[in-house]
Amino acid sequence: MESQNKMIKKFLENGNSITGLDALNRFQCSRLASRICDLKDSGMNIESQFIKTPSGKRIKEYWISNDSDPEDKKN
Repeated sequence: MESQNKMIKKFLENGNSITGLDALNRFQCSRLASRICDLKDSGMNIESQFIKTPSGKRIKEYWISNDSDPEDKKN
């Protein structure tokens, strides 16, 4: 678990956003929301929003907040 936290933290600090499927594929992490909670508890300012997949499903996306509009993150 700790190594997943470190890998996810580094991934986010590099300016990336992450979804549960990304976490599973990249870090074999099936509980991203729990890891995000751990990182928030350690002081990271992580934002989130629901996004819609091409198939129409709504999933949560996380990124480090920089006090800008979340839509800016996508561009």
